[in-house]
Amino acid sequence: MKDKNKNLKWILIFLVIALTVLPASWWIIVRMESEIPELVVDLPSPEIGIEKKFQIHIQDKKSGLKHAWVGIFADGKESTLVEKKFPAAGFLQSGRTKTATLDVTIDPEKLGLQDGSAMLRLMAVDHSLRMWGKGNRTYIEKELVIDTRPPLIEILTKAHNINPGGAALVAYKVSEPCRESGVVAGENFFPGFPGGFKDPDLMLAFFALRHDQESGTELFLRATDRAENSARAGFAHHIRKRRVKKDTINISDRFLEMKMPEFEEDIETKSPTLIDKFLYVNSILRKKNKEEIQALTARSDAVLYWEGPFLRLPKSANRAGFADHRNYRYQNRSIDDQIHLGVDLASLANSPVPAANRGKIVFVGRIGIYGNVILIDHGFGLFSMYAHLSRMDVAVDDMVEKGSIIGRTGMSGLAGGDHLHFSVIIHQTFVNPIEWWDAAWIQNNITEKIATIGG
Repeated sequence: MKDKNKNLKWILIFLVIALTVLPASWWIIVRMESEIPELVVDLPSPEIGIEKKFQIHIQDKKSGLKHAWVGIFADGKESTLVEKKFPAAGFLQSGRTKTATLDVTIDPEKLGLQDGSAMLRLMAVDHSLRMWGKGNRTYIEKELVIDTRPPLIEILTKAHNINPGGAALVAYKVSEPCRESGVVAGENFFPGFPGGFKDPDLMLAFFALRHDQESGTELFLRATDRAENSARAGFAHHIRKRRVKKDTINISDRFLEMKMPEFEEDIETKSPTLIDKFLYVNSILRKKNKEEIQALTARSDAVLYWEGPFLRLPKSANRAGFADHRNYRYQNRSIDDQIHLGVDLASLANSPVPAANRGKIVFVGRIGIYGNVILIDHGFGLFSMYAHLSRMDVAVDDMVEKGSIIGRTGMSGLAGGDHLHFSVIIHQTFVNPIEWWDAAWIQNNITEKIATIGG
């Protein structure tokens, strides 16, 4: 009987240990985890301007967040930018908050900081019991540069005469490396590029006016440095008067029957009649196609691939000019108005099409009303476009020389007869190709300017 009681006693002792010591040990092991909090700084560049706002993302999936702190050290002093404490879920539990995002603002003037180097300091602590209850700690330092002064812009070219729908070149120098610089023309921006000069801060910017931008359009240079400080500088310019040419296009049933089947997949709403389909193609699809071309010409290589005047289709005659105001008529009534953003050149059917100048092929394919299209990037934001082709004999990323055959004329897209639609585009803006065919215009407006500043 005594042995039986003794065994029962040991069983009870074991149960007490199992029910108290083991859970306590498991709790200690869990609460003593050693994984440090994750800390991510959403700060793409180290330059800090007049004011910089960014976010800190912190996370601790195990013990939860306990304390976060962000400060800046500069001019021999440390300033707290953000500090936040996160409570525990209970006396014996980890933290409630597993993830958090902190909004941080650095305002050098309010903090009394001078331009120069600084150090961003960040710390995150969790609710772990390690380090005698102090928790796991993540500490990061990031070097910063405080720069509150905008860049200086020096205009190097003097004459900037430009037509509506025309182009021009301005050369300028910035006082420091900039995130972005270039010409603002109304609501359009034309980026500048390092011009290949010994001085890397010397820039060239080709810019343009839309066909409908006339005298009074605001033109100025803008430069934004890496700290987001921005400066403006006006430059002497003269905008000539706009000449508007009007043209009438008569739409026949024969034309509609021939061309509309090509656009069946482009028409989102099934129109009941051929003329309804034409109106959709000529207005809505035309607008979409223009936006597609603008997207393709938003970025350009920082290399001047081209040289000298551009070539035009040999032995060709102009069939339509740039910025012609076209009135479309059907059955003796006006049905639509559009602007022609190129020059139509007619020669023999399926004539070889030469590259107007040296450049890189950036697009080969179909673009709605323009049919089969080739786009060439000539560098520094300058592009040429060849449309209505029957054949395309190049591929994207091919380098082509001036005069090399890239395809053949045709009547793909909204073309009523075999011809080449040729466009010139400067960073998303269609301009008059005639200027780029003119050797004297190239010499006076581009070549001499580059030579004058030491190109």
